[in-house]
Amino acid sequence: MKLLKPTWVNHNGKPIFSVDIHPDGTKFATGGQGQDSGKVVIWNMSPVLQEDDEKDENIPKMLCQMDNHLACVNCVRWSNSGMYLASGGDDKLIMVWKRATYIGPSTVFGSSGKLANVEQWRCVSILRNHSGDVMDVAWSPHDAWLASCSVDNTVVIWNAVKFPEILATLRGHSGLVKGLTWDPVGKYIASQADDRSLKVWRTLDWQLETSITKPFDECGGTTHVLRLSWSPDGHYLVSAHAMNNSGPTAQIIEREGWKTNMDFVGHRKAVTVVKFNPKIFKKKQKNGSSAKPSCPYCCCAVGSKDRSLSVWLTCLKRPLVVIHELFDKSIMDISWTLNGLGILVCSMDGSVAFLDFSQDELGDPLSEEEKSRIHQSTYGKSLAIMTEAQLSTAVIENPEMLKYQRRQQQQQQQLDQKSAPAREPGSAASVAGVVNGESLEDIRKNLLKKQVETRTADGRRRITPLCIAQLDTGVNATSTPAALSPSVLTTPSKIEPMKAFDSRFTERSKATPGAPTLTSMTPTAIERLKEQNLVKELRPRDLLETSSDSDEKIPLAKPSSLSKRKLELEVETVEKKKKGRPRKDTRLMPVALSVQSPAALTAEKEAMCLSAPALALKLPVPGPQRAFTLQVSSDPSMYIEVENEVTAVGGVKLSRLKCNREGKEWETVLTSRILTAAGSCDVVCVACEKRMLSVFSTCGRRLLPPILLPSPISTLHCTGSYVMALTAAATLSVWDVHRQVVVVKEESLHSILAGSDMTVSQILLTQHGIPVMNLSDGKAYCFNPSLSTWNLVSDKQDSLALCADFRSSLPSQDAMLCSGPLAIIQGRTSNSGRQAARLFSVPHVVQQETTLAYLENQVAAALTLQSSHEYRHWLLLYARYLVNEGFEYRLREICKDLLGPVHYSTGSQWEATVVGLRKRELLKELLPVIGQNIRFQRLFTECQEQLDILRDK
Repeated sequence: MKLLKPTWVNHNGKPIFSVDIHPDGTKFATGGQGQDSGKVVIWNMSPVLQEDDEKDENIPKMLCQMDNHLACVNCVRWSNSGMYLASGGDDKLIMVWKRATYIGPSTVFGSSGKLANVEQWRCVSILRNHSGDVMDVAWSPHDAWLASCSVDNTVVIWNAVKFPEILATLRGHSGLVKGLTWDPVGKYIASQADDRSLKVWRTLDWQLETSITKPFDECGGTTHVLRLSWSPDGHYLVSAHAMNNSGPTAQIIEREGWKTNMDFVGHRKAVTVVKFNPKIFKKKQKNGSSAKPSCPYCCCAVGSKDRSLSVWLTCLKRPLVVIHELFDKSIMDISWTLNGLGILVCSMDGSVAFLDFSQDELGDPLSEEEKSRIHQSTYGKSLAIMTEAQLSTAVIENPEMLKYQRRQQQQQQQLDQKSAPAREPGSAASVAGVVNGESLEDIRKNLLKKQVETRTADGRRRITPLCIAQLDTGVNATSTPAALSPSVLTTPSKIEPMKAFDSRFTERSKATPGAPTLTSMTPTAIERLKEQNLVKELRPRDLLETSSDSDEKIPLAKPSSLSKRKLELEVETVEKKKKGRPRKDTRLMPVALSVQSPAALTAEKEAMCLSAPALALKLPVPGPQRAFTLQVSSDPSMYIEVENEVTAVGGVKLSRLKCNREGKEWETVLTSRILTAAGSCDVVCVACEKRMLSVFSTCGRRLLPPILLPSPISTLHCTGSYVMALTAAATLSVWDVHRQVVVVKEESLHSILAGSDMTVSQILLTQHGIPVMNLSDGKAYCFNPSLSTWNLVSDKQDSLALCADFRSSLPSQDAMLCSGPLAIIQGRTSNSGRQAARLFSVPHVVQQETTLAYLENQVAAALTLQSSHEYRHWLLLYARYLVNEGFEYRLREICKDLLGPVHYSTGSQWEATVVGLRKRELLKELLPVIGQNIRFQRLFTECQEQLDILRDK
């Protein structure tokens, strides 16, 4: 092992809070405090690895420095592809960086031209949602999602394919959230907070899986970060800052049953960061020795406030290495190279250290294929009961029906075979698997009785309806010492008690499995009440609290009671000063549009006579700015720059509009000041003073003469060729500028905003030109142009959504991940019905009714939004639920509508397509689903025969 401390990696004496090595191993990023802002630096890796490169003056050490963050940077993380770098800081922002190829060399800001940036990295997205310092960011295994956590007690899941879309906000922590880690198979995300809890959330529905508190009960004081880590095989989750017998530990949590029987001990002060090596290893074979199959194991590094670092192999009883007093201050972050042999560590003292291991020390890394085989064999199991056992004796009349029934049986047998290798014949009885204290066989029996009965810790009965679907069998080798599978690290029976830092684990005196989900529901219920009140109360203590445990970090004043609008204007003025910095796409910006407050209107009310009409809505209008920049999209990279009153021609002041699309730039001039702008990949539009709206193509060609708006502009949006204008008088218009037709004509927002003090928190314009308003009370309305009505498409407080449970109808775990306008509006990918059923013991009939009503609402909403992808998704889900629960009457109606008339008649009103999808093709997709329930074989045969007649025609 080699230890280096490259002194040239520094932030000029300021703390370094985060480090991350690029997946290709050629560079690494650091994040921390700059002179008077946050600082992100990208460094060259070769001078760290090679001494010759370090001495060679022609090889650059620093590649790029970015000072865009307004305050200290707490975390930097490369995406798994290496294309993006995400950074989060005390300015409440997450910035996503991408390398720019077309910009020439530049110098580091404030360096008098001495320091040149070798690579150019540009901020392609700024993610604004957190109301406090961002402490950690993490990319999901396949870069589909980016998670961020903050001192505002929340975790936000961003759609990384479509920034700045938010998929979910995870609420439940009652303290500052300071660490995140994804499960390597993408099933869970875990977070750790100052509230002395570690929470595991499901990615299937973004709901809480478990909350673990026991190992943290003794914890006193706080650490700046709580960086936890998941092992690459997914078996173990290791926390930061736990305590056992008054000693600091890193708690080991087993995935199976979330048991907390083991921990890494020996550090003298709180553990701040834990990081697993990305590789799974096997013992290195000695030359000449026969290759014995050895159990794979993992490697984990632990950093602490005591300034020391320990590295552990899970096959050893002692740490592989311990380095005491590696730094002058607390360790802040750890990053492994992708080959698993190098490790970078950073500290609050502003320095970094690099450890280089050999394969002799760590072992032979498994290939990616072997690693994914372990994931497949361990997590590729699921238990889904589609048909009732009572129907197994029925006679199958239709050969096609028999085919679907047999296919289903084969799939079940394959699933059983997949899980077989994890069992040994001798331990068949003990490996039946246990879920909530019951064997799987018992659960199967109980499921067939339409309910599962369990007992809570205090002895009370709990009845759960059938719709619990995805039951993880949990039959991993760790469930019994006798059963060993290749993917297991070690079994509890082999673990020796540990007295000091030189042994591997310590058994807790009492087993403390993860707290049941019931305990975690209390904060969620409180959150729901808070959301209903729509008030975020800030106590004075909250304002004074700082997440820092060092005086070197510059605290930012936190505004306590500013309106959304004021905050937004402040952000804009800061950006104005930093000219040329793209602003976030306004398509999803929170805009505070509200009815004038009653207090402000008291004087007017007194002056009015009794028969006065309803109060007029007045929306805020953007004020004139000297200049501003707006990012339209990150892929393709496109942004708009506006400069007002740049030149004067014959006494007339002109304003300039510039648009840059992937390095190609165009510009044009307008005769009046530009107030706001918007754009898409098809059009760019600007609203000027004197109520004028101008529209240009993406090459800068004017598409039509200026439009005169009925009143001054409030908000402007573009999607595709659609332009939406919301005016100060709260009227909404949408035009298709390519076809030059009106979609929505001066429609008033009065009906959705009247009679309350609500605000519009989000505005969306779909690809089909349908405007959607998300209100502060959690409701969302879309305007239906064909009916000229406002339709309710989402309600955060909807009790149907809380009680619906359609998990048994999901064909796979990925089925929840349906993206589209409805998913964006609802901000959740689904349902907490299973939890509601557990909490309130919802009778099965009631849950059936709520689930049906919820699914029908989703199908209707997707249809109104003209979202074909989501319509198909929810229709198939709805049909699958009808099949599973045996609702023939409604299922027949759906099939009849999709089939249409078999013989053509002139008076037929039937349309062959729905939102661009062919109805009969949808029916063909439904047939295999109907074929899974013998009860519907007559309906199956009818539909199949009719489709055959139509095909032969």
